[in-house]
Amino acid sequence: MKTKFLIWIGIFFCLTNLVIAQDISLLAKEAENFERQLKEPEALAKYKQILLQEPSGIKYLVKATELEIAMGSREKDANNKRLFFESALAYAERAIKADSNSADAHYAMASASGKMTDLDIDNKKIVAYVKSVKDHADKAVLLQPNHARANYTLGKWHYEMVTLSGFKKAAVKLFYGGLPNGDLDKAILYMEKCRTLEPYFVTNQLDLAKAYKENRQPAKAIEILERLVKMPNRSFNDMALKAEGAKLLASLQ
Repeated sequence: MKTKFLIWIGIFFCLTNLVIAQDISLLAKEAENFERQLKEPEALAKYKQILLQEPSGIKYLVKATELEIAMGSREKDANNKRLFFESALAYAERAIKADSNSADAHYAMASASGKMTDLDIDNKKIVAYVKSVKDHADKAVLLQPNHARANYTLGKWHYEMVTLSGFKKAAVKLFYGGLPNGDLDKAILYMEKCRTLEPYFVTNQLDLAKAYKENRQPAKAIEILERLVKMPNRSFNDMALKAEGAKLLASLQ
């Protein structure tokens, strides 16, 4: 009797795990469909459902991080923006905790840290997040050299260290003892690599064009922007980014 009972218990757990796996697969497909339809809140809700069943799922933690950042980036209200970015950071921290050797997790942490520097926080925190961006982007690229978005994030860091202005520049100078060694050529190198790996990533294309403009290579910037404005929208924010690109293109022609 005891043997039969243990067998039935084993069967029950196998069936339960199978049902959960099927549920996650279905939810993931639904989330991906919502993303294709540019319905980011609906996609995020599905990923949150998955994370209730699989709390340490790196892929879904990274997706949640990206979507929280995307939605927070277009928030006008400072408090709402803060909530989105802090949620993104929390998901990224969970990803790092789940697997500290995951390039995706370090990319997520770098991205979320970058957004935290846009919030109204004290100078020491700004500098800590600036350092976090670099450290985690470096780690992601070391673990996976062809990680497109990690290369973009590292390139964006270099670009921002060259172009920082206002209170953020003053804070970084004060607590770093000078500005970190940002390099426009490195910014372009990393973003060009991202463009090769993920050619329809609009955010990278726009920032790459800005880097070429800052580096006094307007012809390169124009070439990229002319392609950018014709790209399909693959995220909700792409529409606004392409509009910004069109304005930059007009100013260069």
